[in-house]
Amino acid sequence: MAMQTRQRPPKKLLPTKFTEKQASFIMERSLARLATASKGQPHVIPIIYEFDGSYLYFSGWNLPQTLMYRQIENNEKVALVVDEEPGFPTQWDARGVEVRGIAEIMHCHNSAYVRITPMKNVSWGL
Repeated sequence: MAMQTRQRPPKKLLPTKFTEKQASFIMERSLARLATASKGQPHVIPIIYEFDGSYLYFSGWNLPQTLMYRQIENNEKVALVVDEEPGFPTQWDARGVEVRGIAEIMHCHNSAYVRITPMKNVSWGL
């Protein structure tokens, strides 16, 4: 008698929660720096994002042809920083949020976009 093995459905990732200050900070901005990596070589690029309170989304012109897209296809782990440049006279009052998460390539109406599920976040100066 052959044994049958059950395949488990893929685990749905639940995003980490943001504090009210972190969520407000992220929602008030739209520019971030996204880090991807493949074969040990990191790549950082500025992106314009949208935030719905749980997930971060971004797209871009010719997204599937970018190095970032290819790296996400091979390694879904990403890091993203939303920060604010400190101004004068207090240069040490930097504020920001770092998000580490899982990037998923999605498609809608023949266009690709990326959804980031935050798994961990750290903030400073908020």
